[in-house]
Amino acid sequence: MKGSAHQPASIRFSARLQLALSYAVFLVVAGCIMLIGVYIVLRYVPNYPLTAANPGDQRMPRVASRQEILNVLVGLSGFILVGLALVGIVGGWLLAGWILRPLKRINSAALVAASGRLDHRVRLHGRNDEFRQVAESFNHMLDQLQDAFAAQQRFAANASHELRTPLTITETMLEVARADPDGQDYRQLIERLSITNTRAIGLTEALLRLADVNAVTAASEPADLTEIVNDALALNLTEASIHQVTVFSELTPAPIVGDSALLTQLATNLIQNAIRHNHPSGEAWVTTFYDPVRQTTSLRVSNSGDHFSPAAAAQLTEPFLRGHGRIQRPGSHKGYGLGLAIASRIVDVHGGGLSIIPRLGGGLDITATFPVRQPVDIEQETTGRPVHRLRRRYA
Repeated sequence: MKGSAHQPASIRFSARLQLALSYAVFLVVAGCIMLIGVYIVLRYVPNYPLTAANPGDQRMPRVASRQEILNVLVGLSGFILVGLALVGIVGGWLLAGWILRPLKRINSAALVAASGRLDHRVRLHGRNDEFRQVAESFNHMLDQLQDAFAAQQRFAANASHELRTPLTITETMLEVARADPDGQDYRQLIERLSITNTRAIGLTEALLRLADVNAVTAASEPADLTEIVNDALALNLTEASIHQVTVFSELTPAPIVGDSALLTQLATNLIQNAIRHNHPSGEAWVTTFYDPVRQTTSLRVSNSGDHFSPAAAAQLTEPFLRGHGRIQRPGSHKGYGLGLAIASRIVDVHGGGLSIIPRLGGGLDITATFPVRQPVDIEQETTGRPVHRLRRRYA
């Protein structure tokens, strides 16, 4: 049968054996070079009979000639090289075992991690060599994997909870109607079912948008972040008026290379977050600017609102985590807790960074910073328009 033939196992040469053999070969080659050098030197010794200082004294040993010394050297060379090979193999094996000992611990940790235990770490102490650097890099990789798996588990659990809630409500209303069909106000029942179904559809669409952002790579097209933000402000003017939030904008030319659709989604999410999670008669500030020294373009959105701790603010990019936790507060905006999660992912796919800092007076200060890979001439990027600050107030 095809594919069922047993493949012979190949001979396994471990790194320790390879190092030992390499050490032995090195000693043998060095010995050969040394013996050849001695042989060449002896070839230049004058070939005349050598006698003792007192030829009449029979007790003095006979001095060997050059040819005899060369013959002895050639005869002993084989034994010397064999001895060097044995010393190289045994000594190299012991030395390689001592040097490669940290590698065994790294391999054991990798096997433990492969079994699913991501909390295990490689503990190497002593000299700061290449093995310790590899161990530290491996531990850093495990930290990132553990955080990623934990976030993925939280996302799956929270997504299941969020999707189950409208379905449970729908099922409850249908069961009540089924138990007492004559005592129902079907107009009101249909209205409630429509609202619940609409929320479920909206949540599903938000999850799909998050999945789309996670799956795509941002396009590389020149754009002006100022124009994108200005359009997003205009679209959210009505919502700002409904929430009685005054929005101030200070927009300067901010060239960027990226995906205009994703950047529009980013600006919209940040602006809506500043409007919806605010106090009545609150304020929000939107700023775009280009830093020629650091070669970065930034979008900064600040708003008044509730107080946050630095730890709580740093967790707001987790999916389904709203300002007051995962449970929606009565009277608050009926969002899905995905706005900042989508914004964070959009910034990531553009190679930028998103910082969320609590404001001293309450609310948040969110800054999205994007790298500009080559120097930008602001005058040229704005097609000859003078550099200016566009200040607007949306009330």
